[in-house]
Amino acid sequence: MRFKLAQIADLPGFPDYGKLLNDAGFNIEFRKKACGTEDEIIDFVDDSDAIICVSTLQDLSRVVFDNLRNCKFIQSIGIGFEKMDVKAASDNCILAANVPDFCLEEVSEHTMGLILALTRGIVKLNSIVKAGEWNFHPDPEIQKNIWPKLVRINKLKLGLIGFGQIPRALVPNAKGFNLEIMAYDPYADRKLFDDLGVIRVELDQLLIESDIVSVHCPLTDETRHMIGSRELEKMKPSAYLINTARGPVIDTDALYSALSKRKLAGAGLDVIEPEPIPKDHPLLKLDNVIITAHGGGVSNTSMEMLVMRPYENMVRLLKGEWPTGLLNPEIKDKYTKKWGNSVCQTG
Repeated sequence: MRFKLAQIADLPGFPDYGKLLNDAGFNIEFRKKACGTEDEIIDFVDDSDAIICVSTLQDLSRVVFDNLRNCKFIQSIGIGFEKMDVKAASDNCILAANVPDFCLEEVSEHTMGLILALTRGIVKLNSIVKAGEWNFHPDPEIQKNIWPKLVRINKLKLGLIGFGQIPRALVPNAKGFNLEIMAYDPYADRKLFDDLGVIRVELDQLLIESDIVSVHCPLTDETRHMIGSRELEKMKPSAYLINTARGPVIDTDALYSALSKRKLAGAGLDVIEPEPIPKDHPLLKLDNVIITAHGGGVSNTSMEMLVMRPYENMVRLLKGEWPTGLLNPEIKDKYTKKWGNSVCQTG
């Protein structure tokens, strides 16, 4: 029996997973086509055993999962899975996985980089020097408008919104700069806070007291625009806002208003709503914003991990092992009863 694998997303630069699996000794029928609508996905997947997708871009709805008659596993590329109905996958006994660990270090380091770039005026200083405005003595622009705004971050308060793997990876880096750390996450185990020496607080307290607020929560109905005008009003005018999570967690219009009126000192955004940001967007005209084009998770190491995870998880599945990064591990018993331990013959 051939294992049928369908890739429904166009992934330039990614390998031919069918060839990799066949070269490894598995009997694979591999098909690839970029699918957008529910009907396209259902028609193309047909009786496939597994799917490779990008569930931040493609709608994997209940309608889709209810019409996948033979699917056992769906692998999404990346951390986000906001467009995948994981409950519907579970109800249809389909294992679903993302790649939650491929860029923990990169995003946490990028966050620290944005903090330093904002508080130390690195981007502004670089731009002035490259424009030729630095002579033997500092340019008046540097002395008048940049030096007075530079901040010593030692003992400043860093507030983390969300306390998953990435912000927990950030904690040792931030403590290396002697930042005092608090976090808001109503779903995280209290022991995680205690183990890392992080103060657990409610959102309002975090916003009011933090000198730097860094967003690390997933995008859900609950978190969409959770940082809006009300929340920004609570922050100190001297505070900085960082977002390396998902753009729509912050209301972009409200953020622009706060930054343009100097109700916030600045923002460092690796993600934004919308993406890509339009070339005429007013945020781009502000000198207290750094935007880094959703590159926080990228490195040679992280991209290699991301590219190879679908292959590695398909191998695990074909060997009767559990894939990593499961979003619905609670259905393991149900899955075993329906599909057994192995889904395909090798060779």
